[in-house]
Order: sequence, then structure tokens, then C-alpha cells
Amino acid sequence: MSKLQSESVREAVKVMFKESADKKRKFRETVELQIGLKNYDPQKDKRFSGSVKLPRIPRPNMTVCILGDAQHCEEAERNNIPAMSVEELKKLNKNKKLVKKLAQKYHAFLASDALIKQIPRLLGPGLNKAGKFPGLIQHSEKMSDKVDEVKSTVKFQLKKALCLGVAVGHVEMTEQEIFANINVAVNFLVSLLKKNWQNVKTLNLKTSMGKPQRVY
Repeated sequence: MSKLQSESVREAVKVMFKESADKKRKFRETVELQIGLKNYDPQKDKRFSGSVKLPRIPRPNMTVCILGDAQHCEEAERNNIPAMSVEELKKLNKNKKLVKKLAQKYHAFLASDALIKQIPRLLGPGLNKAGKFPGLIQHSEKMSDKVDEVKSTVKFQLKKALCLGVAVGHVEMTEQEIFANINVAVNFLVSLLKKNWQNVKTLNLKTSMGKPQRVY
């Protein structure tokens, strides 16, 4: 967090929260971290990709679906977590439209050990294309914790453009919680960059409907 002044971040968070409170929306606004890069050529330089778990869940509304064996489907039902069994996946019959619809319905997927290897065979490449190939869930893990872990994880992936955005929180968090999330996200991003801070041009924070607040 060396180059990021914590004062300017706290100030930006205050301004955002005030704007959001003054203009109350009908939904919970998400706070996004927007990053502009420099001295980076997506054509030549390695396009990076990495995920980091934030201390607090940035998007509580995010939905995770379990593609489970019998035991996992039962556990999901007990925890009110959406789940699909092998039989239900087979019914989709690799139909591209249905698989695409499934991929759009949930933000992320977790699959049992026994199922994960069968996913391409059961569903074709649809989930992978949508960038939502399931993570692995073991029987030794507590499902609700694992789902929270998925909800807390943000992914940085450089494509062709030199700008990125990730959700780092929402306006109902405390300033301290969101500050901790921003710290973790920024430090992790900088560690992915070839020349670290020298590749960072700008950092902005923005609520769904608010103005961007520049913090770097």
C-alpha cells in the first residue's frame, strides 16, 4: 500500500458514502475500484490474471450454485443454497442455449470432486466460455464457508484494454471494512504488475451511480 495515501482513500470513501446517502437508490450500490494502467502493452506483455480473497464480502447478493453429488445436494438444500445434481445437468443435454442460460443465472459455481471432471462432458464448454468454470468443493469443507469464500474473492484479469474494474464493497459497509478491502485489492493488483507501481496510472473508487473519486 506504499504509494496509496490512506488519507485520500478515507476521504474518497467519505465523499462516496455521503453522495450515496444524499441520493438514496432503491438498490444497494456497489463500490468499484477502477484501475488505469500505463507502460503496459497487452499485445506484448504477459496478460495477467489472479484472484484474491477480500476480508469482507463485497457483493452479498452474489449467487453461487452447487453442482453436486448426492451428499452435496442434500447439504445445499439444508443451507438454502441453489444446487443441481448430475441428473439435472444431464437433462440440459449440452444444449448451448440452456447452458448459457444456466451460466447467466448464477455469478459462480462450485462442483463436487466427483463431478468437476465430468463438467465438460456434461455441459460442453459453455461455463468455461462464460468464465464461470466451477471451483472445487470437498466434503471436508463447510459449504456455507466455501460459498462465502467465493463471494469474497475478486478476480483481476487484463484483457485488451488498459483499464480494469473490480467490486471492493458496497455502501452499507463501514468505512473501515471497505478500507481494508481496498488495501488488500490494491496490494494484490500491484503485485501482479510487471513493474508494480510504475505500471499504475490512476486508481478511482466509484459507487454504482456516483462520480469516480480519484485516489491515486
